[in-house]
Order: sequence, then C-alpha cells, then structure tokens
Amino acid sequence: MQPDEIKQLLAQKPGSTLAFARENSPVETLADTLAAFANGRGGTLVMGVSDKGRLKGLTNPEDALDNAISAAFFCDPPLIIPMPVLVQVDDRPVLVVEVPTGLPHVYRSANHYLIREGDQNVGLSTRHLRRLMLERGQTSFERTIAPEAKLYDLDWQKVATYVGNVPALMADSEEDALLKRVCLAKDDEDNLRPTNAGLLLFGHNPSRFIPSAEIIVVRYQGLQMSDQFIREDITGPLPDQIRQAEAFVARHLERSHHLDGLARTEHSAFPLDAIREIIVNAVAHRAYHIGGDSIRLFVFADRLECYSPGRLPGHITIDNILTERFSRNEAIVQVLSDMGYIERLGYGIDRIVRRMAEEGLAAPKFEETPAGFKVTLYSRSQDSLSSQPVSDTVRRWLAQGLNERQISAMNFVMDNGRVTNSDYSNLCPHVSTETLRRDLADLVERDMLLRVGEKRATYYILK
Repeated sequence: MQPDEIKQLLAQKPGSTLAFARENSPVETLADTLAAFANGRGGTLVMGVSDKGRLKGLTNPEDALDNAISAAFFCDPPLIIPMPVLVQVDDRPVLVVEVPTGLPHVYRSANHYLIREGDQNVGLSTRHLRRLMLERGQTSFERTIAPEAKLYDLDWQKVATYVGNVPALMADSEEDALLKRVCLAKDDEDNLRPTNAGLLLFGHNPSRFIPSAEIIVVRYQGLQMSDQFIREDITGPLPDQIRQAEAFVARHLERSHHLDGLARTEHSAFPLDAIREIIVNAVAHRAYHIGGDSIRLFVFADRLECYSPGRLPGHITIDNILTERFSRNEAIVQVLSDMGYIERLGYGIDRIVRRMAEEGLAAPKFEETPAGFKVTLYSRSQDSLSSQPVSDTVRRWLAQGLNERQISAMNFVMDNGRVTNSDYSNLCPHVSTETLRRDLADLVERDMLLRVGEKRATYYILK
C-alpha cells in the first residue's frame, strides 16, 4: 500500500472494514479487531494513528510489528494473514495490517466471538454465530440429522437405483451405502436417521423438512420483470429438481432455425450445457440452512439469471472462482457426482465460461450479493449496445430472440441498404464463418432479410 493510499484511509471514518490503533494498543485489543474483521468481510487496521484518524507515527516500528503478529496468533484458530507492511507517511512510519475477505474459519479472540458493526467490535449473537459456522463449513447443515425425520421419509426405491449404479457401493446394503455418503447418521440412541443431505437427495418430500429447498423458474417475455410470465415452482429430490428446471428452460428459450441443405437445424439463445451447469452448480452449492429463500432462475429475452442463497463459501471469492475449489455441501456433491451430474474435481463455473466463449457470446457475469450468489448469461454482447440507448426496434429484435451479432447485421443493412458475408465478417471478426452463416440464414428464415445473388456475389437486403 502506498503513502497516498494511507492518506486516503486516514481521511475516512473507521467502519466495518477500517480501524485505527495507537502504537501502545494491547495485543488483546488488536486481536479483537483482527478477529472481528476475519468474521466479517475482512478489513484494514492501521497502527500509529489515533482513534479519530490523526497521524501519530510509530516510535518503535519493530515492536508494533511484533504486536500485530502476536495479535494474529492470539486468535483461535490462529489468524493467517499477509505480513503487515510498514509505510512512511509524511516521514512518520505506520503499520498496515490487512485481513483478507473469505477466510475459512470462525475466529475467537480471548473468550468471545466478535464482528464489526460500524466502528465497533461487538459480540456475535448465538444465531449469528451458528449461521457463520454453517456458512464457513465448520458446522455442516447437510450432515445434521433432520429433526423428526424417519427412515420411511426416504424413497428407498430411488436409493436402490442409486446404489445399484455406483460400483463402489454395490457390495453394501442400502443403509450402509447411505451411511458412507452421510445421507444417514446414528442418533444418540444409536438409531439410523436421515440427515438433511439424505432428505434433499432421496426424500419423498424434502420441502416438508427444508421448506426453502426448491427452484423457482420464471420465463418473462421481455427484458425486465413484468406481468407477462410463465412460472413453475419445482420441489422434490434434488436430482428431480435439476431435470425439471433444465426441461423448463429448454422449453421456453428463444430459438432460431436455419436450413443446411435439406436439414433444418435449431439453435437456442444459450448453450444448453452451460444452462445445465448453472442449475447443477446452484443446487450443489447453495446454503440450504437459509430459510425463506429459494434458488431463482429467471429467463429474459436477452439474458438468463440464476440466484442461489448463500454467499460464496470458504476462501472462494469472485476473483479466484475459476481456479479455486471449496464445497459447502460435500455429501451432496459426492452423490450428484455418483449420478453423473457433475465432475467431482470441477464444479462447472469454468465450463460455463468456456461454453459461452465457444458460442461467441459474452462472458458470464458473477456477482456476490449480501445474502447469495448470482450468475448471469447474456445472449448478446453487453459492450456493443451499452454505449448507446436501446431503440424500440432493437428491443423488438431482442424480444424476438436475435443475438447481438444479428442485431449488428440488421443495423448495418438499415444504414447501408445491404450486407455481404464480408461485411458481416468484419463486424464480427472473432466469430467463425459457420456461425455467421447460420445467423444470416436464420434472419432469412425469419423473413427479416432477403438473400440476393449466388456464391461470392451474395448479399442481403431488408425484406
């Protein structure tokens, strides 16, 4: 961090991600702030500054560094953070201690758990502490025995089909197989009981025990939410939810067609395998302990949005989501992997990015919300149309399912009277010739363009 950046921090008020400390602050006090940052969204502690942000400087920087490191190790478990950095500000040294976001544990300082609220370190309530432990994988909701659930609440025919198709489990009884997969557990009286994972994967009616375990899928006719929509609330075991959600989206996607010789080929607005990955990823990794919310899958004329309850788990952030792996629901992931829905070592985000690129579509957008995670797929490039207002004509084309490339071709024809294959290739230089040919053929089939001429002399005009 540079001196100018420190000066910018000093001009701010302490808050949920910023704190100041004097040089002589006790190790225990420093540990309270570091643990509170770690249990929240991370933060920056600047030592050598008054509580109100007045620069004091450090008379003994080495002692301050030792105290900061001691404070990090005073936390339970020890807080592993980047090495604090000494920075000279107006010829006075200060120490910058960074606590990154997305740390994997819940941290205690002395005998209490803290979090930042405004500029204060406050104790976590029992409810907040339990939720934080669930979110960070220190207490697993999926492994917990579901209250009041009995063995007859599982669909044992589905269990038998599953066990019979997994070579590693075929030699086990159905009960032993589910014990291995943490879908059953023994209670205090040594009785077998379904876990939340078991109910979610094999239950007759999982929503009876976990009401929010559902997918809400909606198809809107235009670009925004409106009164015109088709909706389905999908419940049941997770594998059934995946299949039904995928089938709903497939039925309601905009499609284009073109003739290749005598064969008629159909193309959807998004690659269906990318949609499948989004649904599976949401089902496998959502936070099922969060009540009152569901997976929401919205299909618009120009995009698909998928929201999953629960922020990114463990050390996963938006920046490292393509390279790092952390599973909130290991048992659910394992069973879905056994069933062939996902690859055990790759949870789909990288494949979604790759498939969109292969289709010449815009990169997916990943967002972490205050209480969840959202993925958006675009059927057109956002860059090309975001720099200017979208006209009613373009909105109509989007509603009809035209992609960004086709819209650029239509605009070119309206401006120039015609478009050739060469013109279209120049408009979309990174897209394959075959994809461009399909685009133009689709516009002809839609009766939007008229093809004139043959071979190299071919051009297209408005019909």
